[in-house]
Amino acid sequence: MLKSATDMQKNWALAWPLAFNALLVQSMLLIDTYLVAPLGELPVAAMGIAATIVAFVLGIEIAIGNGIQLLVGRAVGASSRDDLAVAYWCGLFINVLTALIFLVVLHFFGNEIVSVITQDAELASLTASYLSITQYIVLLTAYTQVCTAYCNGSGKTQVPLKGFMIELPVNALLSYVLINGAGDVNGLGLVGAAWGSLMAVLLRALFLYIALKKDPSVDLTYPPHRHFWAELQPQYAQIYPIAANFFILSIGATVYQLLFAQLDLFSFVAITLIFPWLRAATQFPNAWAQASAISISQALGQKKAAELAQFVDHCTKVGMLISLLIAGLLVLLSQCILFVYPDIEPETQKALLIIAPLYIALPIIRAYNTVGGNILRALGYSNLVLKIHFVTQWLITLPICALLILYFDVSIFWAFAMIPIEELLKTLPFYRFKQRYINK
Repeated sequence: MLKSATDMQKNWALAWPLAFNALLVQSMLLIDTYLVAPLGELPVAAMGIAATIVAFVLGIEIAIGNGIQLLVGRAVGASSRDDLAVAYWCGLFINVLTALIFLVVLHFFGNEIVSVITQDAELASLTASYLSITQYIVLLTAYTQVCTAYCNGSGKTQVPLKGFMIELPVNALLSYVLINGAGDVNGLGLVGAAWGSLMAVLLRALFLYIALKKDPSVDLTYPPHRHFWAELQPQYAQIYPIAANFFILSIGATVYQLLFAQLDLFSFVAITLIFPWLRAATQFPNAWAQASAISISQALGQKKAAELAQFVDHCTKVGMLISLLIAGLLVLLSQCILFVYPDIEPETQKALLIIAPLYIALPIIRAYNTVGGNILRALGYSNLVLKIHFVTQWLITLPICALLILYFDVSIFWAFAMIPIEELLKTLPFYRFKQRYINK
């Protein structure tokens, strides 16, 4: 499977829809940020806090989806329809249960969670109003993420892409009208952005349901001879270490955002404005890494592991090349930031200028770790990747970042610098272990 030059072409065929899928996932926050920015610094900060809380749960759901994705890839390689159905339904159960737990927690403790993040009463009120609507996105995403994982693992990456392409213009149009109003109807402001995003995600969920229902090659009927509750535990045991790798990173990103919220308002707004672009930019090398992991999983399912070392080497080089192109685009963004956000305050402009070298360099450093981590997960070393992420992030950089912000009151540059420093610390162990295990 992996011996010819066509394997790289197959990987590209998987990767480019994954890249645009991921980019359009980030577009929801990008669109909301762009449309909310004219309302002022306070609504942007409120949206940033609410989006951070929601992203915490979305990170868990995406993590579970990535675990399902690799299981589906192995089932496809082994040509097992029963394994495909079991992976889909067990993953859906786990994801929906996760979303329901979050909704219950937010219902009873939502105001308390917001008050921990900010003590500003007006900011807390705006955050709560936005969060009261966007919280339901996680329930819809629990379903859409499993469908997306099934399609990606099956090699049908263009199906989720079509769903996002439907969602994007609907999200932009609805959010604009609901925020600003139309004719004699007044806009809803920040709350309008939340409603626009929720309705757009609902539309994508309906599209994915119809697409899978009408595809004659898709049979998700659960195999009657495999008891669901008996299958749930072993499926969870396989998904857990894969999902935990993504979970650690998602939670870490959330903690970073919460720490950044303790900076002055203009610094936090600057980070809030640049984070959606940074997330979107890093999705391209991440998509390439995920496509490489799917290809490796399918090869292992077919018991065809020959030439993996050469394939992995090529994947790593391509991933780094992509990251250099992304860095170039971020340089262009840094020069055009006032065109993108013309209404921001001078203090926010200054903060964006200060962190520009850091967010430009970040994709280059992160790309190698992303490719290496996905390859090790596909080879079955998910627990090792989890340890690398946990040690570097939770035992080193996050505690240092907390000390710098909460006790030493450092500038935005040194606070934000902890993110690329974390990636630098991961590079050596990823290199060593990737070289060791790929040659086994």
